Amino acid sequence: MAKQDRAIRTRQTILSAAAKVFEQRGYQAATISEILTTAGVTKGALYFHFESKDDLAQGVLAEQDQRLVVPRRACRTQELVDVVMLHAHRLQTDPMVRAGVRLSLDQQAHELDRSGPFLRWVGVLDQLLHGARTQGELLPHVVPTETAEVLVGSFAGVQAMSQAVSDYQDLPDRVCALLRHMLPTVVLSSVLASIDLSHTRGAVVLAELDASAGAADPSGLLESQPVG
Repeated sequence: MAKQDRAIRTRQTILSAAAKVFEQRGYQAATISEILTTAGVTKGALYFHFESKDDLAQGVLAEQDQRLVVPRRACRTQELVDVVMLHAHRLQTDPMVRAGVRLSLDQQAHELDRSGPFLRWVGVLDQLLHGARTQGELLPHVVPTETAEVLVGSFAGVQAMSQAVSDYQDLPDRVCALLRHMLPTVVLSSVLASIDLSHTRGAVVLAELDASAGAADPSGLLESQPVG
């Protein structure tokens, strides 16, 4: 078990180093040598976990998936809002998420398949919107998959603008504005009246996740895991 734990920690160290380099340099300019130096591991350790720079980039992109799950809510629309606001908060505070977003939007990374995060994001929101429709929260004309795709594309544009204008400092406010404009065309007004759309919602949800992880692991030895 100790050997397995060391392997997990080494892999995470490498991924964190790769995220830092990818965020700073972009995919094309990033090098394995710089990632090795940043991680402080041997070349053998890196290649044990990752076959190539592309494999490292895909690992960073996949890490976003571990950050798209929030506690279950009675109102599925609130759950959708929580997913979006949590992602916005983590873009401000989590280098791994920022690196993943930079990679997914890096149009110079021609050889890197950047479709995964967008498709997975759409899948998560599509599932939540289908749940909201089943519970009678959506307007009759709404097509969940179409709405999920519009929301993901809109979020990508909003976060790119926030990064350029304020280095993500105004991102929660911009995402709140996006949801305030979009949700009334999707969700029943009676449902919207009960939704928490405050700009601090992402931080609140993260604190809830951290508290749940701490209760499950009082020793603090285990890594935080998403709560479903």
